Amino acid sequence: MDGLLLDSERPIRDAWLNAAVELDAPLTEADYLSVVGRNEREGNARLLEVFGGNAALLGATRHRADALLAERFGATPFDVKPGAVRLLRALQNAAVPCAVASSTVHREVERRLERAGLLGFFGAVCGGDEVARGKPEPDLYRLAVQRLGVEVHRCVAFEDSNYGARAALAAGLAVVVVPDLKPAEPEWQARCLAVLGSLEQVSERSLGWFGVDA
Repeated sequence: MDGLLLDSERPIRDAWLNAAVELDAPLTEADYLSVVGRNEREGNARLLEVFGGNAALLGATRHRADALLAERFGATPFDVKPGAVRLLRALQNAAVPCAVASSTVHREVERRLERAGLLGFFGAVCGGDEVARGKPEPDLYRLAVQRLGVEVHRCVAFEDSNYGARAALAAGLAVVVVPDLKPAEPEWQARCLAVLGSLEQVSERSLGWFGVDA
């Protein structure tokens, strides 16, 4: 969801970095990028290391980042990524089942998708708080496949993060990488179906992948 369907990674990153500057917290952009794609529990553990175990400062930084996001997006949803609606509508019209497998907690996944007008495209929504191990472990994708009731070898995962791509591959899915904040690792060119610049480029390949003209 974040960084693939919704242009949410940049404003969230900026809120965290601005909050860190305000509170003189030891958070760099590289530190923040190290948690992109991880679930909340594992991301918190990593950030606590970055903050030198200072849970109070981490909590204050998170609270300020949330406040900055609320100031900007309190009444508006995150922007939908180019090509997302066209692809989802084509898949829905062709009765191709779709799920979201996001490291974000389930309630927030549904809230963001609903506000952006995308929730109705998905037959299953899976959040990072619903599995014991987050990406890059395969648990979240296995849950999504199970909830859709489909065979894993027939599934294609779209991912913007390296953690997510590794998780999908480990679960047995084919993977299309559409990088957002972090560039695709060189190995994805060989291991994935494709590495694309945006979801708008899916239309060039959708007939071969789904039998759908997207």
